[in-house]
Amino acid sequence: MDTPVLERIGALRIVPVVVVDGAGEGLRLADALLAGGLPVAEITLRLPGALDALAAVAAERPDVLVGAGTVVTERQVDEVVDAGATFLVSPGLHEPVVRRAQERGVPILPGVATASDLMRAVALGLGVVKLFPAGVVGGPAAIKALGAPFPRMRFMPTGGVSATNLGDYLALPAVLAAGGSWMVERSLVTAGDWDEIARRTREAVALAAPQRDGEPVAVPAGTSTSREA
Repeated sequence: MDTPVLERIGALRIVPVVVVDGAGEGLRLADALLAGGLPVAEITLRLPGALDALAAVAAERPDVLVGAGTVVTERQVDEVVDAGATFLVSPGLHEPVVRRAQERGVPILPGVATASDLMRAVALGLGVVKLFPAGVVGGPAAIKALGAPFPRMRFMPTGGVSATNLGDYLALPAVLAAGGSWMVERSLVTAGDWDEIARRTREAVALAAPQRDGEPVAVPAGTSTSREA
């Protein structure tokens, strides 16, 4: 069963994959996401100040659902949960990391790429996983194929998700939400272009909005289509 956090992620439909360094960047990025109408961020542990950024957003931007990404060790699980992370994302499925997250009572979405990974996820009692890198392992077609023998599993595809293919992923019933970084590219953060991040975020929210039956998902003019790495 989905937890309230996962239910909220499913309602938002997009999770920005964020690379920020320090509390200041984290807070300004959170403000840009809020301005764009997307109150969620997966702050990846890729830079030295990522933990400080996560803690600042968790403490000072309570309207933002803040999670931690690139969690690969049990120690990191404890660090990010203590800092205020409400969900965890990992690039792969490592049982000790999953078990520690479960012990801490925080939902974790480990990365999977094969049916064997999914069998391990089922054995661990998981109902939602991250397909990664989604674009490399087959995109929407991979979710259809992998989801067939695991009908109760939900996916958050990440890696190669862009404005141009977001609708293809979100149209699949097995997809809870999609993770992407085109609206929060690191170059925009370092340039301090918060208005552009907010603009791209608004476009992403519009793209993710549920469509009427038979209505195609349109890419707004001027939308950035760069792929999430």
